[in-house]
This record gives sequence, structure tokens and C-alpha cells, in this order.
Amino acid sequence: MTWTAPSVERTQQLSDLGAVTERRMLEGWLGRHRETLLAKCAGLAPAALARATVEPSGLSLLGLVRHMAEVERWWFRRCVAGEAVGEVFTGPGEGDEGMAGVDEAHAERDFARFRTEVEACDAAAHGRDLDETFLSPRGVPLSLRWVYVLMIQEYARHNGHADFLRERTDGVTGD
Repeated sequence: MTWTAPSVERTQQLSDLGAVTERRMLEGWLGRHRETLLAKCAGLAPAALARATVEPSGLSLLGLVRHMAEVERWWFRRCVAGEAVGEVFTGPGEGDEGMAGVDEAHAERDFARFRTEVEACDAAAHGRDLDETFLSPRGVPLSLRWVYVLMIQEYARHNGHADFLRERTDGVTGD
């Protein structure tokens, strides 16, 4: 049997995030966006995940999953936690890490790496204060709160791309 992207159980309900602590709200919105990206991929075979469907862009759903694993690693593990970890996926230039080199033969592995990276990033942020700061690679002081907001924005932008990619793949729309 051919592997397909697994279905996603929604654990983050927007109705549960209306009147909670700031930390819970940021974690909840980030979790919701992570789940949304995976939900856009659910049920698709590797070839469909790797296919670029919005020409002339080479963007694919699998490329987005790979890219977000790399972005999470960069901000939470490298910057916030100061871990000396290499790249999960490489890319041709700044901002498109993981999007190139997509191979349907590695779809299952890439999804597993995404999930592992999300867990490691959550662990890197756990117990840290939202006001904790670090210096960006350009020497700008940034807070963990800033990283959460950036990641929510990054997922929101790419989930919009995922909407189009999925609709062009098999007509599926919606959250």
C-alpha cells in the first residue's frame, strides 16, 4: 500500500483561544496553523504532494512542509535556544529553504522530519519567558514573543499558498 499524508486531528479549536493567557494564545494559534498545513496535505499520495500545481511557480505542498520545518528550526532552535544544529532541508537561497529538491520518494520521511522538528521546537521554547531575548544574526535583539508572532504570520502566509495548491491538486477547499 502506498503511503499517503495522514489525516490531522484538530487539537487547537479557535473557540478555545479567545480568553486565555498570552502564552496559551500564541502557542494555540501556532498549533492551529501547523495543523492547517498538514490538513491541506491529508490523504494525498507522494506524487500529488510533490507536484507544483500553480504554474509557473515550482511551489508544492511537500515543499511547504519541508520549508516550515526549516523555518521552525531556524527560529526556535538556532536563534531562541542557541542550539548548534544544521539544516533539516537546504534550499537555493535565503527564504526558500526546503522548497527546492522536493522528491516524492521522500514524502513520508519529510513529514516525519516536520513532526520531529515541531516537537523539538516546542521543547526549545518550553519554560522560556516570552520576554526572553536573543540577538538575531544581524545583531537585533528579538524576543520569544516576536518569534511566535513571526511564525504565526509565516504559517498564515504559506497556508494561503497551500489553499491554492490543494484546490488545484484535487479540488478540495476549506479549512
